[in-house]
Amino acid sequence: MVGELYIVATPIGNMGDMAPRAVDVLHTVDLVAAEDTRRSSRLFRHFGIKTPMVSYHDHSDNKQINTIVDMLLRGNSVALISDAGTPLISDPGYRLVKIVRDKGLKVVPIPGSCALIAAISVSGLPSDRFIFEGFPPAKSSARVAKFESVAEEFRTLIFYEAPHRILETLTDMVNVFGGARQVVIARELTKTYETFLSGSLMKVLVQVEEDKNQQKGEIVVVLEGVRPSEKDPDTAEARRVLAILLDEVSLKQAALLAAKITGYQKNELYALALSLKQ
Repeated sequence: MVGELYIVATPIGNMGDMAPRAVDVLHTVDLVAAEDTRRSSRLFRHFGIKTPMVSYHDHSDNKQINTIVDMLLRGNSVALISDAGTPLISDPGYRLVKIVRDKGLKVVPIPGSCALIAAISVSGLPSDRFIFEGFPPAKSSARVAKFESVAEEFRTLIFYEAPHRILETLTDMVNVFGGARQVVIARELTKTYETFLSGSLMKVLVQVEEDKNQQKGEIVVVLEGVRPSEKDPDTAEARRVLAILLDEVSLKQAALLAAKITGYQKNELYALALSLKQ
C-alpha cells in the first residue's frame, strides 16, 4: 500500500469558507506540508487539528521532498497546504507534485477557495475565457515588457499584486494598455476590509492614489482584454495589404504595418498573415 498526497485548499480570509472535506483530510492524514507552519498554526487551532506539520516551499531542498515521498511510499498520507487558497496557484507545490506523479503515486485535489476565481466571479468582466499571469515582475522595465506581451490579448487578464507595488503597476498598465481599459481591483477578499474598485484604469489609479487604504492587503487585478474588432480581418483588402508587405518585410512587421494601414487588430492580422505564408 502507498499513501496519497492531498492538495488541500484553505480559506483566503474567512474561516467559514473551509470545506468540511478539507478539515477531515487535515485531521486524518499522517503529515501536513505547509508553506509557513506559523501561519498555518492559526488554521489548525481554529479547527482543532493536531496533525504534525513540516515546512515545505518550492525552495525546499531535495531532502525535504525525499522525506515526503518516502512517507508516501511507506503508506502514509500527506496533505499539502499553502498560506491561503489553493496550493500551486502562485503558491508552492509544483516541484513536489511533479515528483510524486512521476513516481506513479496518487495526487488528490481537495478544492476550495482561490482568490483569482473569487475575483473574476464578481468582476463583471468576461469570464468565459481568461488568463492568469500571477505576480507581474517587480522591476518596472520587466513589468512593462510583460504587459506589452499581453497588450493585445482578447481574454480577460488576471494578476496578483503586492500592496507596495500596486500604484506602480497601475501606472504601467495605464501606459501600456491605455487609461480607458476597464479594470476591477479586488482587495482583501473575504476579509473584514474587502473592497472592490472598478472602472477605467485611469479612474482606478486615481482612486488608489488618493486612498492609502487601497494600498494595503492582498490584491487581485482583473483587467479587460482587447475588445474584438468589429471589422472582419478576413477581407480582400487585408489580404491584399498583407500580400504586398510580406514580400518586403518579416511576418511580424507585416502584421504591425497592416494594422496601422487597415485599422484591424495586429494579432488578428498576424494569424491571417501566417495563413498566407503557409
